[in-house]
Amino acid sequence: HALTRHVHQMLADRPAVVLLSDYAKGVLTPALCQTVINEAKRLGIPVLVDPKGRDYRKYQGATALTPNKRETAEACHADVHDNAALLDAATHLRQHLALDFLAVTRGEEGISLIEDDHSLHIPATARQVFDVSGAGDTVIATLAAGLVAGLDRRDALHLANLAAGVVVGKVGTVPITRAELLHELLREDSAEQADKICERDALLTRVAGWRAAGQRIVFTNGCFDLLHTGHVTYLEAARKLGDKLVLGLNTDRSVSALKGPTRPVIHEQDRARVLAALESVDAVILFDEDTPLSLIEAIRPDVLVKGSDYTEDQVVGGREVKSWGGKVALVDIVPGRSTSSIIDKLGA
Repeated sequence: HALTRHVHQMLADRPAVVLLSDYAKGVLTPALCQTVINEAKRLGIPVLVDPKGRDYRKYQGATALTPNKRETAEACHADVHDNAALLDAATHLRQHLALDFLAVTRGEEGISLIEDDHSLHIPATARQVFDVSGAGDTVIATLAAGLVAGLDRRDALHLANLAAGVVVGKVGTVPITRAELLHELLREDSAEQADKICERDALLTRVAGWRAAGQRIVFTNGCFDLLHTGHVTYLEAARKLGDKLVLGLNTDRSVSALKGPTRPVIHEQDRARVLAALESVDAVILFDEDTPLSLIEAIRPDVLVKGSDYTEDQVVGGREVKSWGGKVALVDIVPGRSTSSIIDKLGA
């Protein structure tokens, strides 16, 4: 009774979130769990639970549970080695317990988010594992911090996944620092940027996935030598015309064929890497042909973009894009901004 009174007093202070970390030591009884969950729900306070045991009914009505894969299998009476059956059972468990979502931690496989009638898998970052102690605590704590900071549950779980990846790389139960988490985010950004640079087959697979998800594909191409504000503004405008922007980048050989033997100034791999760092660009592919026509025919973009210094009938691939129901868009260019003018200034 004293503990129950203390819980009510703490909830009266309106905390941003409540965490129930169950170690099956007898404190979190079914009665106490339901008291906390019901009172928190009445006050509009989310409750996150790291569960223990086989009977999860005492967590009924919580915002979310974060069991690991083995715990989920035991609670659902499912085969831990059958991912499809386990996911189906976890979906029913979420519904039965009236949870907003269920986050199943799966070690080196990452985290599965189960919400409403669909699920999402967040893969783990590959790294050497020294000690898994404290990984579950790290996940629920980082998830809570992310939600309180205003992240949606997917982004908060993604952050929690990264944090757990750092913790398992240490020996013992060790907290993660803000600097370590920031470093991990920056490292992931660098990897994602490098991943944007695609070979043809990989790009077509990626485009097929985007299209299956109902996303509109935008394509543009160019040399993009000595990247400048005109380029950046152009690409931002192109990206706004759809959901994903694919950039066809001329190889060094094709740039020389178009611009002359002194071009490009920047090597093709360096140009690709810089362009991949732009938020507006979702994929970069090098092409060696004089025109990107074969690439356009393979990608079949919904929108083909060129600068307003072209007319529609001058745009390579325009007729083809229109034939499958796509459109050609001409984007205004920034006056006085060009690679040639920069080179002229450098040579003056």
